[in-house]
Amino acid sequence: MRRTRILTAVLALAAGLLAGTPPALAAPASAKAVIAADTYTWKNARIDGGGFVPGIVFNRSEKNLAYARTDIGGAYRWVESSKTWTPLLDSVGWNDWGHTGVVSLASDSVDPDRVYAAVGTYTNSWDPGNGAVLRSADRGASWQKADLPFKLGGNMPGRGMGERLAVDPNRNSVLYLGAPSGKGLWRSTDSGVSWSQVTAFPNVGNYVQDPTDTSGYASDNQGIAWVTFDESTGSSGSATQTVYVGVADKDNAVYRSTDGGATWSRLPGQPTGYLSHKGVLDATNGYLYLAYSDKGGPYDGGKGQLWRYATRTGTWTDISPVAEADTYYGFSGLTVDRQHPGTVMATAYSSWWPDTQLFRSTDSGGTWTKAWDYTSYPNRSNRFTMDVSSAPWLTFGANPSPPEQSPKLGWMTEALEIDPFNSARMMYGTGATVYGTENLTNWDSGSQFTIKPMVQGLEETAVNDLASPPSGAPLLSALGDIGGFRHTDLTKVPPMMYTSPNFTSTTSLDYAESTPNTVVRAGNLDSGPHIAFSTDNGANWFAGTDPSGVSGGGTVASASDGSRFVWSPAGTGVQYTTGFGTSWSASSGIPAGAVVESDRVDPRTFYGFKSGKFYISSDGGATFTASAASGLPGGDSVRFKALPGTKGDVWLAGGASDGAYGLWHSTDGGATFAKLPGIEEADTIGFGKAAPAASYQTLYTSAKIGGVRGIFRSTDKGVSWTRINDDAHQWGWTGAAITGDPRVYGRVYVSTNGRGIVYGDTAGTPDDGGGGGSGACSVTYGITSQWSGGFQGDVKLTNTGAGAWDGWTLNWSFADGQRITQLWNAEYTQSGAAVTAKNVSWNGKVAAGSSVSFGFTGSWSGVNSEPAAFKLGEQSCAVS
Repeated sequence: MRRTRILTAVLALAAGLLAGTPPALAAPASAKAVIAADTYTWKNARIDGGGFVPGIVFNRSEKNLAYARTDIGGAYRWVESSKTWTPLLDSVGWNDWGHTGVVSLASDSVDPDRVYAAVGTYTNSWDPGNGAVLRSADRGASWQKADLPFKLGGNMPGRGMGERLAVDPNRNSVLYLGAPSGKGLWRSTDSGVSWSQVTAFPNVGNYVQDPTDTSGYASDNQGIAWVTFDESTGSSGSATQTVYVGVADKDNAVYRSTDGGATWSRLPGQPTGYLSHKGVLDATNGYLYLAYSDKGGPYDGGKGQLWRYATRTGTWTDISPVAEADTYYGFSGLTVDRQHPGTVMATAYSSWWPDTQLFRSTDSGGTWTKAWDYTSYPNRSNRFTMDVSSAPWLTFGANPSPPEQSPKLGWMTEALEIDPFNSARMMYGTGATVYGTENLTNWDSGSQFTIKPMVQGLEETAVNDLASPPSGAPLLSALGDIGGFRHTDLTKVPPMMYTSPNFTSTTSLDYAESTPNTVVRAGNLDSGPHIAFSTDNGANWFAGTDPSGVSGGGTVASASDGSRFVWSPAGTGVQYTTGFGTSWSASSGIPAGAVVESDRVDPRTFYGFKSGKFYISSDGGATFTASAASGLPGGDSVRFKALPGTKGDVWLAGGASDGAYGLWHSTDGGATFAKLPGIEEADTIGFGKAAPAASYQTLYTSAKIGGVRGIFRSTDKGVSWTRINDDAHQWGWTGAAITGDPRVYGRVYVSTNGRGIVYGDTAGTPDDGGGGGSGACSVTYGITSQWSGGFQGDVKLTNTGAGAWDGWTLNWSFADGQRITQLWNAEYTQSGAAVTAKNVSWNGKVAAGSSVSFGFTGSWSGVNSEPAAFKLGEQSCAVS
């Protein structure tokens, strides 16, 4: 569980990394940049969730059209056919990275193709850019932007309130936006193209989380919290006359206009002493429901109330499901069942222990039931069951004592929506996932309803470090909030994050180059060790011992043979140890806070960098000596790595716009560095398998080359570069880490700050999830026997390429509803018509020119036609 977000971008901003202007020092020559010369397929290494989802929005006029917003990871649209989410803001580029934070979403009920997103991550100096309202006429497939003259805070305190952005349900060219920081209420009358302040609105808000915070983060005025239209006060094509607005002001939380926004007044008789997180209107019965908390959230909140306002009589009714004195939480999540408007639900969003709580009323708030109750303390009776088999890490490996349970219902539960077309379906956001149910109405009949993750496709982790060892799992990750994972298959959710210990955030990891089963990671933990070791390639872990003064993970490096480690933790100086960290000694000659890495050949050679100086140790980290190399970046926004297989081959990326910025290479262990020409900016460096016929490993970087920001690849030691992403795949800020795959040419893993781990494969390299099965292929499919309702088939897969496969995955679809009932000589899954067959342990290696076969039995009805196409990963196979 995580109460504070780890914000990679903030650290980069503090060093000036994301200023978004060309570096002051001009490059001496132009690099060869081939823009979009290679076609890549981009996917996420599946984790399913991993971060806070503060908003879920259903369209009110079209069934199954829903959106989700995240605080740092963009927006998503629900795909009903696959029960997955598709990302909508991957086109946000490096200079506009703040626009991956979404403070509000609005789906147009008049024209469901239209959707709007209010974007911007921070209102203080951490984000150099202003906010914007993005508008789309194709459900988020493409966007146009209206820049705002102020900042928005998708990752600021109070981000779970809302929605701050709303479309008039009668005249959809009219939108309202509630702004933070004292900027007031804004309106557009041309479908979001232009915006102007509603000067008649009388209150810009006054609530701040912490007035003493000098950073401006917790001391910002949380401003206008939500906008709600009473659709019954307008008609199609005419502006809605009654509009309610929630304000972050405990004494004056709700305002109303009854003349289409011309004049506004404080709603009389309203409760005081609380902030209104949500205002949801039931126009059928004439009720405005309001969820109140004493704090702005999403972490804090100690008291709360629920109120109902009768719009026709002006009567206020306290409908709190528990007495205020008995709350230790605030209320935020709030929804009305549009099929049965008397049904209302709410959440105790800030109830961290023992669990969050869901409340439900079927009589407009007159009486309530809870998702769980105590029987005899500490025992609980649940109205629900939880099935997290699709994302088993959501248990966090916990085995708590009652009344806690694992998995939890959630925390930070500020988003709660009943499907307006389906009373049985409900979704709610948490600090780690989207949960939901499709049999919610069981609640009312007394039977249990089932809660499952409804999050596939929504990837929201901040990535701090990545590693792709030469053997074992193809990918190891260091993540904010949920620690990190060992991916043995990129297409599947790992069963658990790193445990023993569970870091709240892993800041750095490394493996021993010659013995990749030895892995080390460092991270943050509120209480406990900050370093851990594995001797089985990250499958299992044990904690090391912290030296005195450690307060955070920092960076860590393993000797090439795993015999020793160097650690640069937060809170104290650089340390070294032999063995697995049972005792540490201070390194000399290197400043505290230095970034540390190891040589990938010599187990006694380690490197460090701090404030423009490169440091070298040849005695296992005991002593470091400053290199005479000059002209390196003066700040600390630097990442460097040593090349596997060659002693002393070091690449260094980083810098800032007001000084040296680019990519440097050393072939003498850091004694000297040469700056590569033509690379205007570079922020990461990684290595992968060499290209066919190339003698040097492939380089990857997140950089600006030839005036273009992107992900670049070089197969000739940095002489020329190819941009391998495109403008539709930019993912905001990608400056934390990058690595190629040493086993699959062209495969690259890219860190993002909120969109999870993105990996790309070049055209012609199948994505088998684990690195095997490259090369051309052919398939022979045959029905060997058929009977009424059943049949038997054989599949022969042939490697027609020039190289051997080490693992294979074959995909096809049945056209006539056939279902596999049993399959042998391969593992398989089937989802609808789509079938995936994967090698078993003994038949994964397929030499060039060789074949592998498997058989199956299946069911059919009416027609049993043969599949027309087969793919090995993403590569089509010839069919015979």
